[in-house]
Amino acid sequence: MHFEFATAAKIVFGPGTAASIPDMAAEFGSTVCLVTGGSPERAQWVVDALAEKQLSTHVVSISGEPTTTIIADAANAARNAECDVVIAIGGGSVLDAGKALAALLTNTADLFDYLEVIGKGLPLTEKPAPLIAVPTTSGTGSEVTANAVLLSPEHGVKVSMRSADMIPNIALIDPELTLSMPPEVTASTGMDALCQLIEAYVSNKSNPMTDCICREGLYRCSWALKTAYDDGSEITARGAMAMAGMFSGIALANAKLGAVHGFAAPLGGEFNAPHGVVCASLLPHVMAMNIRALKEREPDSPALDAYTEVAAILTGEYGIGAEDGITWVQELCEDLNIPGLKEMGVKTEDFAALADKAAKASSMKGNPLKLTKAELVEILERAY
Repeated sequence: MHFEFATAAKIVFGPGTAASIPDMAAEFGSTVCLVTGGSPERAQWVVDALAEKQLSTHVVSISGEPTTTIIADAANAARNAECDVVIAIGGGSVLDAGKALAALLTNTADLFDYLEVIGKGLPLTEKPAPLIAVPTTSGTGSEVTANAVLLSPEHGVKVSMRSADMIPNIALIDPELTLSMPPEVTASTGMDALCQLIEAYVSNKSNPMTDCICREGLYRCSWALKTAYDDGSEITARGAMAMAGMFSGIALANAKLGAVHGFAAPLGGEFNAPHGVVCASLLPHVMAMNIRALKEREPDSPALDAYTEVAAILTGEYGIGAEDGITWVQELCEDLNIPGLKEMGVKTEDFAALADKAAKASSMKGNPLKLTKAELVEILERAY
């Protein structure tokens, strides 16, 4: 067996740990590029705390998905401000923007030189600026991954800027920062975490280290996601989901994903729906198709055993079948009010093109087996 494993150089986890952000930043530089969400005033406490440490701050606000144009312009502005350290505090889009900006502060070629699929996919030539990633949602795991997902509106697709050097220097996970998440965001980001844990666990690139991490994350999701959705102030559940989200990021960075995320890239690029909602709508149907195809074509695949273990962890019942995991996920999606693809604006005439794009997506490489175009279209039909 051969595998590689990489994650953030330092992980800081626990309620109240956000108070240590200024001290950490001071160790890296003097001028902070602070990347926030669409309401930068919510991060004013960080600006004030940094000022007390005599650190100057250049604020970049990311509202919605980070696009290639937004990131290219923000990188130029951050370089002009002579930023030497990046703090990204927000949801997955904000963290992705922070990773891209940290890389572009020191790698000054055109952004498209570094982008996969629609660009040249060239490697970084310089180490990114130091980055502290602070998630305020629980699910994307972006605080511990090696890529930044950016939307290219002109190409109608989401693509990655990717390098092992883009893994944040410090991932700081403070569950208290997630308490303000509304139920729909809790559902979307939480289902993203669940999906990533399942896909990494059954991936053809899984390894013993990611398997351990996935099991722990799946157990936490099995009880904490619905609890946090029903009562956002339940700090124990928030902490469990924050942990699960981080675990999902570590797992996907080291074991790849699968067909759900293969579809999520083109769907997210063409339709206005949160990434986690897209993943949730597809997850049970991809699970069902993979299990069926494995039983038909690769009945000895370890992925079948992995799907059975997923079912046991999620339901808490051992000795059941892989299909029971599908039922559990479907019922959770109903409890969390996850819509179908039709409600996201997808049309049946889009299916063939979406299947073709999904088949070419980098995430598809981790799927337990190669699915046919007919099988990919059937997934979309079932998720409709």
